[in-house]
Amino acid sequence: MRRLPALLGAVVLALAAACTTGPSLEDRGEVTDPPGDSRHLTIGSAGFTESDLLARMYSLLLEHAGYQTKIISVTNRELYEPALESGQIDVVPEYAATFADWLGAKAHGPGAPAAGSPDLGVTMSALRSLADPRGLKVLDPGRAVDQNAFAVTEEFARAHDLRTLSDLGRSGIPVRLAAGDECVRRPYCAPGLEKTYGIRISGIDPKGVGTTQAKQAVQSGQDQMVLTTSTDATLDDFGLVLLDDDKHLQNADYIVPVVNRARAGGPGVTKALDKLNAVLTTEDLARLNEQVDSWRRLPEDVARQYLQSKGLLPK
Repeated sequence: MRRLPALLGAVVLALAAACTTGPSLEDRGEVTDPPGDSRHLTIGSAGFTESDLLARMYSLLLEHAGYQTKIISVTNRELYEPALESGQIDVVPEYAATFADWLGAKAHGPGAPAAGSPDLGVTMSALRSLADPRGLKVLDPGRAVDQNAFAVTEEFARAHDLRTLSDLGRSGIPVRLAAGDECVRRPYCAPGLEKTYGIRISGIDPKGVGTTQAKQAVQSGQDQMVLTTSTDATLDDFGLVLLDDDKHLQNADYIVPVVNRARAGGPGVTKALDKLNAVLTTEDLARLNEQVDSWRRLPEDVARQYLQSKGLLPK
């Protein structure tokens, strides 16, 4: 189950070669292989804390169900998604709306309309219709969601009686937003805040999404609001609180396992991973991220302890 850093470079090069030289979907037509149940599974991680934790929980649950697993880290979706199609990777944790948009752009071009939606049902329907022809099976989403979120200081929220983004819009207070520079044009960032909530964005401070520098800028009062994510584990460290997205501007980025249908599309994998869906919440995931990022615990230890605490693994 251990990730092998020494082999990572070779793995990434092998995946890149396979992805660039293999047949395209258009060349080979729709993938119609029946669901498979390989007992040796490779789980992909996108390399950041949350993805590592999810990959390790998947691995532990699958091993408990009788599978043999290994984890590889491939940080670029342009590499790991084709590897998932080809069966070099069998299982990855994904984000429903983001992955739907990515597959939509891959199928129809970068100018294609967004496939994701704030509605989970609509998003899952679009995602599965895009994934199925590529030989991918999208399992059911769980309760945990990781999407764009906006935070202000607790002091600012108390002073202006703010609990939701609608409250901020009604207040008429101009806010300088610490975010990535792409926030200026992204429909779910500054344009969406202005159109959906009537929030007066006085400027974008390009310090990145949820970075320490961005949160420090809000903490100090240089900016009034920061773009982060709903599973950010460090908000308390900066005295920040999230404002509720009460009009559902953000798309339904629920966490979903995506598998190669021919190798991992059988009921055994689905049954094993569905157990995590039943217990893992957004709040749980934020706490797990915190244990790795702030407490410097190993992802494998954090993942194992969480599954044991939920009765999904023996102690």
